[in-house]
Amino acid sequence: MEEEFDFESPEEQKKFVSRFEEMIRNEDQYFFDAGMFESIIDYYCDKNEPVKALQVIDFATSQHPYEANFYIKKAQLLANMRQFTSALESLDKAEILEPQDSDILLIKGTIYASLGKYDDAEALLHQSLQNADNKEEIYYQLATLYQLQMDYEKAKHYLKKALRYNPSNPDALSELAFCFDMLDKGDEALNFFKQLIDEDPYSYYCWYYLGNCYHRLNRFEEAIDAYDYAILINESFSSAYFNKGNALVNLERYSEAIEVYKQTFEYEQPNADTYCAIGECYEKLDLMETAREYYKKAVKLDHEMADAWFGIGVTLDFEERYFESLHFYKKALELDEENPEYWFAIADARYKLGQIEESEEAYRKVVELNPTDIEAWLDFSSIYFEQHKIDEAIDTIMEAIHINEDSAELYYRLVAYLFANGQYNEALNYLEVALSFGVEKHHILFEYLPQLQGNQLILEIIKKYSDNND
Repeated sequence: MEEEFDFESPEEQKKFVSRFEEMIRNEDQYFFDAGMFESIIDYYCDKNEPVKALQVIDFATSQHPYEANFYIKKAQLLANMRQFTSALESLDKAEILEPQDSDILLIKGTIYASLGKYDDAEALLHQSLQNADNKEEIYYQLATLYQLQMDYEKAKHYLKKALRYNPSNPDALSELAFCFDMLDKGDEALNFFKQLIDEDPYSYYCWYYLGNCYHRLNRFEEAIDAYDYAILINESFSSAYFNKGNALVNLERYSEAIEVYKQTFEYEQPNADTYCAIGECYEKLDLMETAREYYKKAVKLDHEMADAWFGIGVTLDFEERYFESLHFYKKALELDEENPEYWFAIADARYKLGQIEESEEAYRKVVELNPTDIEAWLDFSSIYFEQHKIDEAIDTIMEAIHINEDSAELYYRLVAYLFANGQYNEALNYLEVALSFGVEKHHILFEYLPQLQGNQLILEIIKKYSDNND
């Protein structure tokens, strides 16, 4: 009587693996039936040891040359190792044994997609649907294929099909959320995830992605409610805690956010992103020493986290330790040299250190990277003005206005510079332009040049526009 084995049993699996490894050590040939070989292959795959798994498959195909499944497993492993030519050769052997097998067509389709042969991949994946038991996986791969081609509408269509089979498939939900974002269809996403929850109210993944939808629509209170439902269903779902913390930050509820971020540590190892987020909250609460502690924890875990290096610089800047802050700003910039926020901080620190030329260069970089940053333009021009380089200050503001034509702040600053330069008629003309864009902001002019508050003509023009605005 043939002995029966429980191939799901870890104990039996370990026995098969030990026997196989003994055979290798002894350079012998033992016989294993197909089920035993599959169990050994799965063991090495689970251990992420593909080379050993392939070695087992070679023995398996020599003892069971007509088992298509071994050639299919070999193709999957080779494809994961990006050995696509060898993977296709193995699939050709499997196809001889099992023509029209949907798994063979599916794997071949994903390989062609990886090779950029999108038309061939599409044809194979659609063909694999005809006799498939695993349609969910095929729909998911079709969606991936269309995403590679940036056809997010088609990708969305097939992800929805995949989710009909498993509404809580986390990969499909994540990719679908991404497609909604790329298509800027926030309201459609919201309605879709609400519908999924109606069908499966205990899916914490669906509640989580519903929360993300609310978050992207800036409906933070509703996002927090959705994350709370996800946590209620699965209290160890750390991603929901983290995103809830982000929503609280957007509501400026920093102390609550800190507590929620810290809850993630109960369910996963502390990571740099969470430490950095906590540091930012303490920074917003002006608790700079504590903020710096968390930023340091972040860079200890991830030495290339630019935002954490930058955060350390911000805390030092707050304490007027400008030379030290500049060092950390530079470290952040080394990791992300096109970040205008970093350049802005460097420009400001150099200005405070009296390094005026270097500050000018940094401000020029800020406005190159982010030409709509009004505050940067104002600070940049102000450096020239303070050095009595009024023409340069005027030119800088005119350049800013050319890019930001409806910014009242820029026009008011231009008015101040023109008055200081003795160009009174031009100044009055631009004052009217500034008032037309924002009469309620006229105080900006007096904040920069308080002496203009005694100019009767200016006051009359402002009054005229204020009266017309009432």
